[in-house]
Amino acid sequence: MLKTLPSRCCASILLNCTAGLLLLLCLVPMASAHPLAPSLLQLQEREAGQFDVLWKRSALVSSRTPVNPVLPARCSEVTDPRVERESSALLVRWRVDCGEESLEGTSFEVQGLVESKTEALVRIQLRDGRQISSLLRAEDSMFVVPARAQRMDVLRDYTRYGLEHILSGLDHLLFVFGLLLLSRSLRSLVETVTSFTLGHSLTLSLYALDWVRIPSNIAEVAIAGSLLILACELARGPEQPVTWMRRRPWLMAASFGLLHGLGFASALRELGLPQEELLVALFSFNVGIELGQLAFIGATLLLLWGITRALLGEASIALSTGVLLNLPARVRWVPVYGMGALSAYWLFVRMASWLG
Repeated sequence: MLKTLPSRCCASILLNCTAGLLLLLCLVPMASAHPLAPSLLQLQEREAGQFDVLWKRSALVSSRTPVNPVLPARCSEVTDPRVERESSALLVRWRVDCGEESLEGTSFEVQGLVESKTEALVRIQLRDGRQISSLLRAEDSMFVVPARAQRMDVLRDYTRYGLEHILSGLDHLLFVFGLLLLSRSLRSLVETVTSFTLGHSLTLSLYALDWVRIPSNIAEVAIAGSLLILACELARGPEQPVTWMRRRPWLMAASFGLLHGLGFASALRELGLPQEELLVALFSFNVGIELGQLAFIGATLLLLWGITRALLGEASIALSTGVLLNLPARVRWVPVYGMGALSAYWLFVRMASWLG
């Protein structure tokens, strides 16, 4: 008994440290799985030199720190701005005339990004089919329209967009965390995560190529539901019958990956895709998502490996996979119930928003 007590204590500490990491992630605002959405400045060319302008910003941004777009001096207003309000956003629409000369070399700016601690997406759609976009930040709040989207710029920018999206998406990270807890071995973990990657890459590509269209609110509800189902599976004890999700976790991961791909596609649709470098942008966004996913898994495994080595003097990461099945119920429920509570909250909130 004296020999088994320290190991049980170490295992409890190990999982509770993991639960602590999970709870830290949960400090992200719970009303949404992603942080405050960036503002959007969109210009769509209707006639030669005339653009319909849409300025959209979150209604949650404080009025004390206004975020406003600044158009090139050559663009004059043709119609008065029309203000519309949505549940969580403020929209302003108007038309401008920027002359018949090309916009190449002209600059757009969004003021107030430093004070509001937000970002802004500039998206320009030209009559010839080209679509130019750039994400503005506090340290770089100005965008100069390039002559043509450069392949290396698209590769760099969309890889960064994908990386930032996955690392800011708590629902996606929690699902990956659940896959890690479900896997019984390192090989099983690799197979499961690879299947999840293939699943969401497939639907992301089909959606981006306009072959599949599903409303984003339905996709968000489905993602929350997949996370809740995974949490319920993780809550099952070792004495209960083995389900197909335990026997074939890769199949479950691939199926739910199809749903998560719709969430990634919604974010990519907001960014827009440069038509002249469509495949490069799609590939780069996928690469960014995978880099962020692998970084999260690696950091979590490294943390568990370090704790295991420090407490037990072992270099193996065996305790980091399949550990839930070998722990008492009073310890096992900590991360699983936290995941289940948060996913249920998202499910109800998103369903209410969808039905309302």
